[in-house]
Amino acid sequence: MGNYLDYLLFAVLPYVAVFTLLMVSIQRYRSQAFTFSSLSSQFLENKRHFWAMVPFHYGILVVFVGHLIAFATPRSLLLWNSHPLRVAILEVSALACGILTLIGLIAMVARRSNNSKLRVVTTPVDIVLYVMLILQVVLGIGVAVMYPWGSSWFAASLTPYLRSLFIMSPDISYVVNMPIMVKLHIINAFLVVGLFPFTRLVHILVVPNPYLWRKTQVVRWYRG
Repeated sequence: MGNYLDYLLFAVLPYVAVFTLLMVSIQRYRSQAFTFSSLSSQFLENKRHFWAMVPFHYGILVVFVGHLIAFATPRSLLLWNSHPLRVAILEVSALACGILTLIGLIAMVARRSNNSKLRVVTTPVDIVLYVMLILQVVLGIGVAVMYPWGSSWFAASLTPYLRSLFIMSPDISYVVNMPIMVKLHIINAFLVVGLFPFTRLVHILVVPNPYLWRKTQVVRWYRG
């Protein structure tokens, strides 16, 4: 039973999640292109929006790039970690960014919970998304604290596993004996990927390049 469940969670679920991401995203863009937006609530409430979104976006961006580097260049990462001071700096920085992400997420939830206007525009899938993201970040922080030097064992164990998925030949031997907290972190990540196209996160797929060079837009409020 254990082997069957492991295979289902680590060899089948990843492909189901990615397939759902691709198919639903394409269908949603073709039939509801306008919904490819973050559906920003900044106009409804701006002050707390800033203090929630800024730490979340900066924190999650650094964490995501760190995972991407570990996947793309594991040898370079292990070479960097060959020096104790460098690996300590990397681990502390990653943990700090994880905590920053969690602070931003909690602020986002508190902002929507305490503002009647925002509660009206908050959908059930938004609530599910926030719960799953908070769980993912809490698990990540827990892994970083309980099982240190994660950047090294990620590059040595999780990168080969993820690459085996990429070449359509899943090898779950890299993950089946990992601690339960690490497994939950991996499983929840795939679940978030599967949920991704049903949520406001889908706006990430439409890269807002024009924002990099367009002129600043001036918004004026007129009170009657």
